[in-house]
Amino acid sequence: MDPLHDPDDETLLDPRQARDLAGLVETARLASAVVRYGLRTRVGVATVVLNQDNPLPVANHACALWGTGAQVAGTLLELEQVFAEAGRSEAVVYASPTTVGEIEGIADDAAWRAVEEQVVLLHRTRGFSRGITRPAEDRDLEGIVELYADETGLSEEGERRLARHLGHRVDENRSVLLVVDDPGVDRIAGFAQGFVERGVGLIEQVVVRPGRRRRGYGHDLVTEASEELRRMGALLVAGHAEEGGTAQRFAEAIGFEVAYGVTAYARRIDDLL
Repeated sequence: MDPLHDPDDETLLDPRQARDLAGLVETARLASAVVRYGLRTRVGVATVVLNQDNPLPVANHACALWGTGAQVAGTLLELEQVFAEAGRSEAVVYASPTTVGEIEGIADDAAWRAVEEQVVLLHRTRGFSRGITRPAEDRDLEGIVELYADETGLSEEGERRLARHLGHRVDENRSVLLVVDDPGVDRIAGFAQGFVERGVGLIEQVVVRPGRRRRGYGHDLVTEASEELRRMGALLVAGHAEEGGTAQRFAEAIGFEVAYGVTAYARRIDDLL
């Protein structure tokens, strides 16, 4: 038996290691989410981050719900009000090994629904790239937002807010924002966004234009972003992907390994009104 892995699921770290690692990764995600106008706070037994300048769910969520069942249930009720007052259309909780194991039943009783199963992956190998990426500049932001919007279905207001947020990212010394140019066309073919905090590097977003996929651009973006994060002090590099989805298969093909699972729970705020 491998002592580093969960005996019930050999693809995952053992529960104690997974909880320690999840705490480090979540600390880095929270630090990334608050750039530049975000707020990190405690609500009940949860850690919460809200950033109205960033419309993406990862910048507006709660995590690390650790307490008794009654405390967690009460916290979920508080979170509904917090996200409503922040003007969010839904409240989001990411339940990882830093969250109590009974969260599924507690969330169900509180009318929260599991909306996505994710995995956290660790970048284990240093791969080869063609050196075709470059740091993003202000002139690239419109194209990055366009690709984001196509992937996530952002509204026009969401696009405007995301453009402002990415402008702050370009000036943030803990951030990595790389692009690859589309040969022969005055536009970008893809981008990768990363962040480093306290020795943990995150690969947060990787998007390649649909017509330019399967040409190695994604591989080069992730490889070079990972190397840049390491140069900036990252001792490990992690990323999130939908469990069993295309992103997980892509990540594993370029040197990532699954470490632990994360379930996203959501509560529609308009359901409360």
